[in-house]
Amino acid sequence: MQPNVSTSTNNSPNILGTATIGQLLLQYSLPAIIASLATSLYNIIDSIFIGRGVGAMAITGLAITFPLMNLVVAFCVLIAVGGATISSIFLGQRNIEKASRAVGNVMIICLVHAAFIMTLGLIFLDPILEMFGATEETMPYAREFMTIIILGTPISYVFLGLNNLMRATGYPRKAMISALLSVGVNVVVAPLLIFVFKWGIRGAALATITGQTAAFVWVLCHFISRKSYIHFTRGCWRLSWSLIRKMYAIGLSPFLMNCCSCLVVVFINKALLDYAGDQGNLAVGAYGIINRTTMFFVMIIFGITQGMQPILGYNYGAANWPRVKATLMRGIMLASIVAGIGFILTESFPDTISHMFTTDKDMVGIARDGFRIFFLAYPVVGAQVVIQNYFQSIGKPKLSIFLSLTRQLIFLVPLLWILPPRMGVTGVWTSICISDFIAFLLALVTALIMNRRIGRHLMQISNS
Repeated sequence: MQPNVSTSTNNSPNILGTATIGQLLLQYSLPAIIASLATSLYNIIDSIFIGRGVGAMAITGLAITFPLMNLVVAFCVLIAVGGATISSIFLGQRNIEKASRAVGNVMIICLVHAAFIMTLGLIFLDPILEMFGATEETMPYAREFMTIIILGTPISYVFLGLNNLMRATGYPRKAMISALLSVGVNVVVAPLLIFVFKWGIRGAALATITGQTAAFVWVLCHFISRKSYIHFTRGCWRLSWSLIRKMYAIGLSPFLMNCCSCLVVVFINKALLDYAGDQGNLAVGAYGIINRTTMFFVMIIFGITQGMQPILGYNYGAANWPRVKATLMRGIMLASIVAGIGFILTESFPDTISHMFTTDKDMVGIARDGFRIFFLAYPVVGAQVVIQNYFQSIGKPKLSIFLSLTRQLIFLVPLLWILPPRMGVTGVWTSICISDFIAFLLALVTALIMNRRIGRHLMQISNS
């Protein structure tokens, strides 16, 4: 039996179809933004601890792990995002049984994915890191960090998977608390392990897994409790292959986005190592600083899209086009403001940002040039990310996949082949800037064309 939850309660997903869009974005996006902001701040603080407590080469070693970490996360996102979107659409259709089934299926498949990643990751770790740009100086740091992260994937996958479902099924604040719990434990444990116990980069990885374990227990308790609107039931553990296929189809967009991000970082690291000469390792470290900084703002934008996802999914399932359109427009506006602030800060204070991570003057100098060019097109990145996630949230994964591929692969990789040989390291930063701008234009045109069709379709359903 499902709990008899009034439609007026804040934890009931039924308010997604009745409350004002502004109120819902505040209720759903703000907790997601706070959680994403906390995660970003942790990543930055963690890098600062490593840079200050271990050294410049450790920062570069950490930067080498970024693409592999994206790949690890990709296999969790593949099922977690699809499960969250499907459950929101089911709730919009008032199908509580299928929404509950999604929770059990997500948890099982997350564990299957974790076992797959652990097996392959531990067997082929060194060759993968070498492919991603690890050198003799940076390999020990990268290997030590990633070994622990990979061993912790069962915990991190279940935490991330269920946390997405917690938000999508009407508990954005509890989802925020789980993320804050993970970050809070991380920030307390990391300096102890790095500076007091002198465990170096291994201590940073152990702190990450410790924080995720605390959050894992929190989200597990939520879905065990029968007080939760959607919770574990006896029937939720039966695998539904039709449901899983739908989850994979929707989750394929963020999965490919993470895979593309992994591939692109490999290309960028290789270009920097090839064209920065003797300063190749420092250039990769500088890109690590820039990457951490840009992810700070991108994670806030992701927080906005995470808050939009249940609103979009519910109202699309209910064929309420005016609310779908209004949510999209509000999301674009908020994301553009965040990206604009990122542009202003990075263009104005590149050295200040870099000095937080390292005292190496050469690395700071390389990062300064990178910040100035990398972020030139940043004001439009927010809109591109929102539009891409909009199509994912309404169950149109092919469009979302296409838009994610344009920004991270289709436009960027050819530019990385063309510009760096002619412009050196400056060509790497310029390639990223140009790719961002072209991808935004394409996303804008796609949204304008497709929304006419989607609007007509939903209006016909609502009027029938």
